[in-house]
Amino acid sequence: MHSFAEKTAVITGAGSGLGREFALLGAKLGMRLVLADVQQDALKQTEANVIALGAQALSQVCDVRHGDQVEALAQAALERFGAIHLVFNNAGVGAGGLIWESTQQDWEWVLGVNVWGVVHGVRVFTPIMLASERADPSFQGHIVNTASMAGLLTPPAMGIYNVSKHGVVALTETLYHDLSLIDSRLGVSVLCPYFVPTGISHSESVRPSDAKPSAAPTRSQQVSQLMLEKAVSAGKVSAAEVAQITFDAIQARQFYIYSHPQALGNVERRMQDILHAQNPGDPYEQAPKLRDQLRAGLLGD
Repeated sequence: MHSFAEKTAVITGAGSGLGREFALLGAKLGMRLVLADVQQDALKQTEANVIALGAQALSQVCDVRHGDQVEALAQAALERFGAIHLVFNNAGVGAGGLIWESTQQDWEWVLGVNVWGVVHGVRVFTPIMLASERADPSFQGHIVNTASMAGLLTPPAMGIYNVSKHGVVALTETLYHDLSLIDSRLGVSVLCPYFVPTGISHSESVRPSDAKPSAAPTRSQQVSQLMLEKAVSAGKVSAAEVAQITFDAIQARQFYIYSHPQALGNVERRMQDILHAQNPGDPYEQAPKLRDQLRAGLLGD
């Protein structure tokens, strides 16, 4: 995508974090914006912010777990702006703890947002963009799915989140190959941020009533939550910087997008374990203090 001006972007999870920064940067670049989130107040704040920057915007409450709501979002975008050029399947939530202590509600909620939200986004928006491409040889479109470095690694006490983000990476890689198979010009990227100060550590505050856990948090879930909050808040790369990195990657038609390329050493070590059929190595080899803190918290030392 050579230019963003006068193009329409759909952004899920636009009420905070990366989604809000995508919207703000899109507004500065002259884009028309379709904003979605489950938090109406936060969504309206983002809408007001981008309108103040001169952008045309449409906001709609949307729970991406539900396909009919994503379909309604797409229809509203088409009715308002006529075409969709850029889609950020960005809505996401986090949960931690020892994997066997996660409840069915935990699994259904995290996979519902992080995996099914992207599934619905790809299922709904890709055909719309392909139709625009067929109708207009000059059409330029791009889809960005937000995964995580947890989609390339398997740190402990993050089981549900790891599974969900690995799913997003696999889905997006397959989308790339499928589009190549039919000679489509649509661009595709998977965004894999590391610890970036966003609202991900406060996901429980937006957890809907139909996904509330049936029991109080376990010790491992409490410890994992505290460590996540600490790691996220200490992040040195801002959400605004990740948004700029992402828009630059879209222009370059870059598939893998990283906020912290220095973390790829951990990915390389994991790949070596896989290639050589070795047992998984210590994910905290480069940060033993974090491993010791987590173990001490879990064991009550």
